[in-house]
Amino acid sequence: MLLESRIALVTGGAQGIGAEIAQGLAAEGARVIVTDINDNAGTQVSRGDRIDYRHMDVSNPDEVARTVDEVVQNYGKIDILVNNAGVTSDKLLLRMTKEDWDRVLAVNVTGTFLVTKAVVRSMIKQRYGKIINIASVVGLTGNAGQANYAASKAGIIGFTKSCAKELGGRNITVNAIAPGFIETSMTKDIPEEAKQNFLKSIPLGRVGQPKDVADLVLFLSSDRSSYITGQTICVGGGMVM
Repeated sequence: MLLESRIALVTGGAQGIGAEIAQGLAAEGARVIVTDINDNAGTQVSRGDRIDYRHMDVSNPDEVARTVDEVVQNYGKIDILVNNAGVTSDKLLLRMTKEDWDRVLAVNVTGTFLVTKAVVRSMIKQRYGKIINIASVVGLTGNAGQANYAASKAGIIGFTKSCAKELGGRNITVNAIAPGFIETSMTKDIPEEAKQNFLKSIPLGRVGQPKDVADLVLFLSSDRSSYITGQTICVGGGMVM
């Protein structure tokens, strides 16, 4: 198994892409701790001795510090961090409130910062770590009606590069994944006409699945990616090149 004896922390892992990532890591031997604020879904993703669930709001510094400390105490280390937790609040700029802006930035960017800072202390001590941040293609291209979300994902990409430069000397790799149109609960309410327009911009001509993202997370979490850091890899069927 690629991840035998590794300890992984996956934020926002109760459903969708996060749950698929957790299951993929566990299938390759990792012990996975999933965090989320959706306790109902979180308890369902838990699987015996492979996947554990913890309630954690990534935008709450106290919850983050307490949860990460507990995980390190219980398991001795954290080898892999997947910053997947994210929210949207889509509106055109002139209709977007400060609350819409603040919430998306607080979870998507500040949450990534808080969890990474808390986890990386353990990684530095052991001189080993794999950090994978889930961004989005809209962080590269922008998107009408998603100024807050696009700004947050662009922020994650910049954060990824900075961390990669700071932590490379400690044998910690930091990479970002930018999913395109992935079929999840977050995209299920998009009108059919809009979906068809999306498909026209995807050379592979199909919507992506959570497993498409999870498979790349698995590779970046393994030692097969040991010479890759500071990169943003799109998983979008060619939507962005």
